[in-house]
Amino acid sequence: MRLVPVLMALAVCVGLWFWIVPANGQQVAAVDAPAAGADPRGEAPAVKVVAFRSQAQDVRNAIVLRGRTEAHRLVEVKAETAGLVVSDPLRAGAHVQAGDLLCRLDSGSREAQLAEAQAKLGQAEADAEAADTLAQRGLTAENTAKARRAALEAARAAARAIQLDIERLEIDAPFSGVLETDSAEIGSLVRTGDVCATIISLSPIEIVGFVPESEVDELSVGMPAHARLVDGRTISGEVAFVSRSADQTTRTFRVEIEAPNPDQGVRDGMTAEILIPVASDQAHLAPQSALTLDDSGVLGVRTVAEGEGGAPEARFEPAEILREDEDGIWLTGLPAEVAIIYVGQEFVADGRALDVTWKDWDGAQ
Repeated sequence: MRLVPVLMALAVCVGLWFWIVPANGQQVAAVDAPAAGADPRGEAPAVKVVAFRSQAQDVRNAIVLRGRTEAHRLVEVKAETAGLVVSDPLRAGAHVQAGDLLCRLDSGSREAQLAEAQAKLGQAEADAEAADTLAQRGLTAENTAKARRAALEAARAAARAIQLDIERLEIDAPFSGVLETDSAEIGSLVRTGDVCATIISLSPIEIVGFVPESEVDELSVGMPAHARLVDGRTISGEVAFVSRSADQTTRTFRVEIEAPNPDQGVRDGMTAEILIPVASDQAHLAPQSALTLDDSGVLGVRTVAEGEGGAPEARFEPAEILREDEDGIWLTGLPAEVAIIYVGQEFVADGRALDVTWKDWDGAQ
């Protein structure tokens, strides 16, 4: 009775063997057979891209800074003596020339003081002359003559001090410019050190910026420079000063550019973008969209290269950004002649066959 189950198990195993082995053979054959429509040589189909041919150009490199305009001179003209203002005030915005009167102060009792000092000076001169004569004759001591001469010098100094004080009653413009504030009002009391008027000179105008330490060695006094103001105006001048000491906080160096401003139309404190041309480089102009990264994260572009048999294929070329402008980006580190892919570059790798559509590209589109 035990033989029957054994025979039945054997029959089931034989049946399963005949059912599984032929199926596996068909699957292996299906895997080994080439797919319908595939390249029998195993090559991937060409990828469609858009590219343009570029020739390297001489590009004037430049250092670009953010800065501001500053007055060539700005001075608070202060009184050197005290007194009441007796002149009519000049209003803010008035143009003045060097030496023009800004404020006149009342002389008060200074004329009387000067007359007294001059009288004392005359007496001292007579005393000194008489003492010298007597000393020469031996009728008085030499020390007496020296004391009289000392008194004479003191009288001269006193008279001169009063004369200088009278001259300071008229406060003049130290240079040509424009009044930034009204001059002192008539009848107001001005003390020593009080401001009579603020005068500003905007011709020439100075544009001040701060250059990083990595670029400061490229600058020197006398280099041409350009600035674009917030209102769109452009002015040109030259570098007048490059600081030798860095700002302790920002580690940048102050740069001053001097530019003509004959009509004084450029004001003090305007924001400006400063461009200072430096050495030129060979570069390619390309759209920003052409930039990509390779597998190691290096920045560059995909280009069209000649593969086996002359067929176009993709090739990665590392590049560096020289600068950006309105038309695109300028790239260095590429061959003098190169075909840059700017549509479809993200879908190809080195050596991938390409189906290239050529288009001209010469600026932002």
